[in-house]
Amino acid sequence: MPVLRPALASFLDLLRCPTCRAHLHPRGGALRCPAGHTFDVARHGYVSLLAGTRATSGDDAAMARARSRFLSTGTYGPIRRTVARLAADAVTGQGTVVDVGCGTGYYLAGVLDRLSVARGLGLDTSVRALRSAGRAHERAAAATWDVFRPFPLADGVADVVLDVFAPRNPSEFHRVLRSSGRLIVVRPTRRHLAELRGPLPAMVTIDPAKEERLHRALHPYFDATVTELVEYAAPLARQDVLDLVAMTPSARHVPRADLDDDGPLPDQVTVSVLATSYRPR
Repeated sequence: MPVLRPALASFLDLLRCPTCRAHLHPRGGALRCPAGHTFDVARHGYVSLLAGTRATSGDDAAMARARSRFLSTGTYGPIRRTVARLAADAVTGQGTVVDVGCGTGYYLAGVLDRLSVARGLGLDTSVRALRSAGRAHERAAAATWDVFRPFPLADGVADVVLDVFAPRNPSEFHRVLRSSGRLIVVRPTRRHLAELRGPLPAMVTIDPAKEERLHRALHPYFDATVTELVEYAAPLARQDVLDLVAMTPSARHVPRADLDDDGPLPDQVTVSVLATSYRPR
């Protein structure tokens, strides 16, 4: 029977039953509400709050493995450090960080390393990714959840919400954040990984209207406080390039043959993202 990790136990005061919104309590290797709705805790440490429902997306096993390998190279370390610094600017003392679309927990773990007494909760649809996220940090809990549904959290409980290369649900971000909290959004610019689009024409491109759409979606709920450009040239081995493509949405569009052959791939790419900290309106 899976043992409830201390990190997950620390979130029981904030978690709510996705079905009836009641408090959840541990019982027999699961979390259960007074009405009897039950959610299994996996041996990898995460809780399956999406039990009985179908997620709309999420990394499959191959994508999750590629993500873990690529992030372990440290290539996205500058992004991770920027996210951690922006989060630290928003938290004094003990705090609660919720990472929506957390993947393997890479960015959440970086934030918790910077915030020595904070706790973190990662939400993602992919059980493959959550197998890593549930153990990414001793103070990080993880749960399956779909960003497009009301979050299984009480109102006003988060000091920081992270949204790094992930879909967004502005109204739920606003609901779960404290009035003094911060939303941190990281998204690619049009220069991000541009060198890959020549040899791999099926790579997903960045919509030039992406920034305007982001502004329209967040403006009713948030005001931007600071935006930073994180941009640098990143040297990559061939396997790193293959993992980078395989961990992104482009993995569903680039033909497998384009990655399996010995065709030329760049040995350096431009990493270019914007990181914005928002305060609730």
